[in-house]
Amino acid sequence: MTYTADSISVLKGLEPVRHRPGMYTRTDNPLHIIQEAIDNAADEALGGYCKHILVTLHNDGSVSVQDDGRGIPVEIHPVEKVPTVEVVFTQLHAGGKFNKGDGTSAYRFSGGLHGVGVSVTNALSRRLEVEITRGGARHQIAFSGGVVIEPLQRLGDAPKKASSTRVRAWPDAQFFDSPTIPLSELERLLRSKAVLLPGLEIALKIENGETKTWCFASGMQQYLAEQLEGELAAPMFTSEKYAPPGDENFPVGSGAAWAICWTSEGNLARESYVNLIPTPAGGTHETGLRQAAFEAIKNFAEHRALLPKGVKLAAEDVFSRASYVLAARVLDPSFQGQTKERLNSRDAVALVSRMVRDPLELWLNEHPDDAKKITELAIRAAQARSRVGQKVEKRKQSGVAILPGKLSDCQSEDIRRNELFLVEGDSAGGSAKSGRDKELQAILPLRGKVLNTWEIEVGSLFANREVHDIAVALGIDPHPREAKDNVLDTLRYGKVVIMTDADVDGSHIRVLLCTLFYRHFPKLIEHGHLYFAQPPLYRLDVPAQGKKRPARKLYALDNDERQAMLDRLQLEGIKPEAVALSRFKGLGEMNPEQLWETTMSPDTRRLMRIRQPSADAANPVMNMLMAKNESAGRRAWMEANGALIGAEI
Repeated sequence: MTYTADSISVLKGLEPVRHRPGMYTRTDNPLHIIQEAIDNAADEALGGYCKHILVTLHNDGSVSVQDDGRGIPVEIHPVEKVPTVEVVFTQLHAGGKFNKGDGTSAYRFSGGLHGVGVSVTNALSRRLEVEITRGGARHQIAFSGGVVIEPLQRLGDAPKKASSTRVRAWPDAQFFDSPTIPLSELERLLRSKAVLLPGLEIALKIENGETKTWCFASGMQQYLAEQLEGELAAPMFTSEKYAPPGDENFPVGSGAAWAICWTSEGNLARESYVNLIPTPAGGTHETGLRQAAFEAIKNFAEHRALLPKGVKLAAEDVFSRASYVLAARVLDPSFQGQTKERLNSRDAVALVSRMVRDPLELWLNEHPDDAKKITELAIRAAQARSRVGQKVEKRKQSGVAILPGKLSDCQSEDIRRNELFLVEGDSAGGSAKSGRDKELQAILPLRGKVLNTWEIEVGSLFANREVHDIAVALGIDPHPREAKDNVLDTLRYGKVVIMTDADVDGSHIRVLLCTLFYRHFPKLIEHGHLYFAQPPLYRLDVPAQGKKRPARKLYALDNDERQAMLDRLQLEGIKPEAVALSRFKGLGEMNPEQLWETTMSPDTRRLMRIRQPSADAANPVMNMLMAKNESAGRRAWMEANGALIGAEI
């Protein structure tokens, strides 16, 4: 493939990064902005253009990343009329990664599809130098705070076939809590790149110190084996599978590689990646792996009649002792946040599940003795879970509470698995009741706006019917922030999910409910029990393509995901105008099947966990936003920060 100035697409400028760095990167330390440069070098290796990457920690606090890839183009960009390397480092959405229509592109399965990577590195560095070798010459350009301070210049000649890129950055300490890059995290990142790209040699050099080098011939299998402490219950299963040309369900080349094993004791090792980008918070690709393992092992157990009477396997039983490394390749991945720590792409569930399940089922049947050992681990986990549920049931029988009449409760007594959905409106509540998993999911419809409880004393809380019903359904009493953890001993649900429309009223209800829980049930948030549901905003009706590919319904969370889906469908030969696009006005417009598939099913939904902020930071803000006598402060705050809403959308 050709890699020239025409390969670089420009979408928008750079300026917002220095004003709100937290929107674009982690600000605890500069590792993530250096990782963006490392990711670009790894993308060159993914495309087959790079064999060596050298990362150097210099004594002056700078970090350099050098690869022997093709070198960033230096000729004048046809649109911006400045050297192309300058465009790449000074424009937010600029790069070769937007040419998704090119089936031969090295960036087809790149992780950096936002295109903000090295431009953010540049914006948050007090100095950044780029040295490029390509086309028989060496060039250099330098920036400061995202602005060119030394224009591109030719340094001299180079061998015609030589090519490389070297980026050296001096992170600006004012943007980070700590200016020091944690060495252990950097080493883990570099080692993972070597694992996922067998044959690639990655070195970390400390100036005037030691050099560490990683190169894995066998890749994941060797890496995972080194992470485990306990003895394997069965041999490790390592394989990979990608969609071939002509696949009717997924873009060619998309799929996954994995290594998975089960241990009876010891620590677990679990790592996942999307297009070489680490996803420490997991995501939909891990959901696909769990789903495939559960279905494969459950089918094996049922066909061999291995399940004891009364034992019903759940996905968490099968996966309770599983360790794995998963590397998914997803076209146009959608991440939660610019730091890409969690994959949100809904299609990744079906993609990974389909790629893993058949090979795993085949492996289990070819190794029946080992498969029985894995099944026994899952059965023991299911039996232990059942015993815990029985203990919970006995404890609850001693304290009888009259549950709200509009609560549609779940059948299970296992708090770790139970979920309560607080649903806006009776219409959406009816769909949720019909579409839910009755064993594990309870529904409590909310009528109208919930009371603003920021200034309400505990003794007056239950005068409001909605607040009363929520508290009784949860099974816990209001409590202060400094209360002991045992206030949650009577909690009836492991997850409390706020499910509202994706409009202004829905956002208001979410704020009011969060105020209730933060002010009067803080332990619920502190222990990670509170979540937001994320219903889709759009439905795409895709027409049939012959007898083998029937019509489909796809769902997009927001405008960006909608556009990504249209781009992918165009690659499949479906014209955008042939796709019928509809926007949901609210949850009540969804039928039970749609609501289950998009928002409630553990396999395909996207939940956002609410985290507990520090009281010193949050209380003044909450008081300004929710107190009755703070209207003037609220207005000033909205006038000053209104642009944040547009930036997030």
